[in-house]
Amino acid sequence: MEYISVTGPWITQKEIDYVADAAEKAWYANANMYNERFEGAFAKYLGVKYAVSLPSCTAAIHLSLMALGVGPGDEVIVPDITWIASAAPISYVGATPVFADVDRKTWCLAADSFGKCISSRTKAVIPVDLYGNLPDWNAILGIAEKNHIAVVEDAAEAVGSVYRGRKAGCFGDTGTFSFHGSKTLTTGEGGMLVTDRKEIYDRVLILRDHGRQPGDVMFFNKEIACKYKMSSLQAALGLAQLERIEELLARKIQIFKWYEQELQGLAELQLNYEAPQTKNTYWMVTVILDAKFGIKKEKLMNLMEERKIACRPFFFPLSLIPAYQHHAGAKIAQSRNTVSYSISPYGVNLPSGMDMDEAKVKYVCGVLKDIILNSGTRLIPSR
Repeated sequence: MEYISVTGPWITQKEIDYVADAAEKAWYANANMYNERFEGAFAKYLGVKYAVSLPSCTAAIHLSLMALGVGPGDEVIVPDITWIASAAPISYVGATPVFADVDRKTWCLAADSFGKCISSRTKAVIPVDLYGNLPDWNAILGIAEKNHIAVVEDAAEAVGSVYRGRKAGCFGDTGTFSFHGSKTLTTGEGGMLVTDRKEIYDRVLILRDHGRQPGDVMFFNKEIACKYKMSSLQAALGLAQLERIEELLARKIQIFKWYEQELQGLAELQLNYEAPQTKNTYWMVTVILDAKFGIKKEKLMNLMEERKIACRPFFFPLSLIPAYQHHAGAKIAQSRNTVSYSISPYGVNLPSGMDMDEAKVKYVCGVLKDIILNSGTRLIPSR
């Protein structure tokens, strides 16, 4: 079997043609032609009023917090299990992150933990649609509204996922997306901020462009802000991918179903969950092993790599990683967030790239089961 990468895109001639067209034509008066088309098409796809193309989802979260007036003295609640990009922008604006626990099934922010983490300083919450799954949005939004807390949805990994008829990215004051090369819809690097609130949209347009106000005298900026823009070449690639979005989502779902079929009935393996009235688009097929196997994620990844299979570790709790070791709330989170600390050590993302086929999935699952059997623990079918 050839080496199997953990992730990667699906690029066709459409994407190549759009990018070539942008390289030829998206200059001078046409410099924003593909950005405007991509933003308009993305907003229409989600059913929101405004979309702003950006260089990353991190930038989108940063601008969201800035536009919402989050700053020093404020606290922002974020799930303990996520990539640091969900939390780093909290520090960018001088606020304090508070790490809440996740739900055992969805691996997304747990509503009860969110509620317990609220203080008089809580200004915002950043729920994360982890690996393409969605949290209990009804419960989270109810708590946020009751406590007057702004919501920034990190939908970086969940384009196309649906909760009770609404697409991921539509639940917060803002929604934020990533188009990194590993994502279902890619621009190589890139992101998008979406919102239905015009005042946020208008503020973001200023904040992403060095604080330049509409109608200002050129180069006579009234405030210091950010330089967060997407290139026309990236926007052209994104537009082509968006026009193929249903095809891309169908491939991701098919890859998961192959894994589910190969691993079905094994009680000691937890795969991605899909709650009722939810559509999970399975950005990353993820497996969590029962602790009784004695195989932590680092060991499992090394054993898979020996068989030419690349995997990624399930996210470490943010309160555990070195970047937050001196953070005042890290120790509290380590003792409070029992679900995060019980599942993270035993989880890995299995190969989920767009080039996966049924034969590759069978091989990956065969190796995984072989590793477990060689650990001396018998696989028990679920009842």
